[in-house]
Amino acid sequence: MTIDDRDARIPGGPRSMTSAPGPRQTSRDLERYAGLFAARTKVMKSSAMRDLMALTERGDIISLAGGLPDTSSFPAASFAAIMGDVAVDSTARCLQYGPTEGLAVLKSCIAEVMAEEGTTVDPDDVLVTTGGQQVIDLVCKTLIDPGDIIIAEAPTYPGAVPTFCSYQADVIQIGLDEDGMRIGELEQTLDRLDRDGRRPKFIYTVPTFQNPGGTTMSLPRRRRLVEVVRERELLVLEDNPYGLLRYEGEPLPTLYALEGGDFVIYLGTFSKILSPGVRLGWSIGPRPVLEKMNIGKQASDLCSSSLTQLFVAAYFDSGRWQDYVHSLKEIYRRRRDVMLDALAECLGPESRWTHPQGGLFIWVTLPDYIDTTDLLALALDEHVAFVPGRAAFLDGRGASSMRLNFSGVGEADIREGVRRIGEVVREQVELYGTLTGTHEAVEAPAEPAPGEPDAELADVLHLPPAPERRAPPGAREG
Repeated sequence: MTIDDRDARIPGGPRSMTSAPGPRQTSRDLERYAGLFAARTKVMKSSAMRDLMALTERGDIISLAGGLPDTSSFPAASFAAIMGDVAVDSTARCLQYGPTEGLAVLKSCIAEVMAEEGTTVDPDDVLVTTGGQQVIDLVCKTLIDPGDIIIAEAPTYPGAVPTFCSYQADVIQIGLDEDGMRIGELEQTLDRLDRDGRRPKFIYTVPTFQNPGGTTMSLPRRRRLVEVVRERELLVLEDNPYGLLRYEGEPLPTLYALEGGDFVIYLGTFSKILSPGVRLGWSIGPRPVLEKMNIGKQASDLCSSSLTQLFVAAYFDSGRWQDYVHSLKEIYRRRRDVMLDALAECLGPESRWTHPQGGLFIWVTLPDYIDTTDLLALALDEHVAFVPGRAAFLDGRGASSMRLNFSGVGEADIREGVRRIGEVVREQVELYGTLTGTHEAVEAPAEPAPGEPDAELADVLHLPPAPERRAPPGAREG
């Protein structure tokens, strides 16, 4: 049973909240349209995150599901002043169509953001998109025919899964550990595909503060991945929404900076460092690929919003964007620590989770006899939500894992939400003990030796729970 099947029987669950009111469908209604649907609709999947997004509108639900930044932290007075300036100075321009590739004034802002991460780009090489999600769609539109291979991490960004399915790609997932994608396993997979006469169209990775795993690809692995794609002339789609949201540790170079742009397509977005509501992202990569993506974008939406492009440009002119990102980092660092402490307090020793150095997510793995898709139904009865692990896989793995977001709600809600999840987990552990006649803690499987891929454990990130920490005196509630 899928999450969508299950939603139909969850009172107040995602399906009942997102379904539009209207007459009940009959089998005849479905038959009337079935013959019109394209073949690709048979493999299209609903996004688990989109299904759960309506939960954010319900005041009684603590949602640890969506990757929501804290937009309430953006000063309302600044927003009003900037929008006022745009209205006075650029009314006609902001209400008009713009070039498909984006306004030059915004491209300069994007180059400034890239420079903050140590990556130098020419603004003329930037393609502005309607959010980072459109980059994934345009890359697939440009490169993927039905049956073509995409290589992705295991787990992978749940929002990419519906896109890959829509273009009927054959997705092969490579396991993660605390140092990111296992490049040794990747090379073995590429060798096997070579023997079979198959070649992937691109490798998709979120190397920094991975979504959903929270891990970061180490510098040696980044360098080896760049070597591999150069040697084999393969494309990489580097999805980097969270790179500036680092809370500890030293920054690492982007894959694009290490490789130089011949084989890396870079994806960036303003969603996490400013606002998802502006719906602006960007891509940089090999010019022939970007030219095709630009044509694909023309067919999708003609151009991204001129209004929001000019708003972001005016905001950057104010010189406050770096201060705002710094304030977000302070808020999210505290919330991450609160969630890690709550997990240590509320989940038993048989559970484990990642300790992200940045980003927005923690990946939790429960005992293998607990299915988090089933657990979600129980958690919603307790008015708390998360993303089940299966949403991050295309082959049924991830059943005992879940993704938790710590950026979208305050510290008190994080504590209470994790407490509620802990309660339903304990109930399942006790039920399992009753049914099996054992109440012993389930030991975590041993971690594979370095370089040895373990397909069945690709969804498990073998990181110990973080040690308990205390907030500094006088720290502000987020």
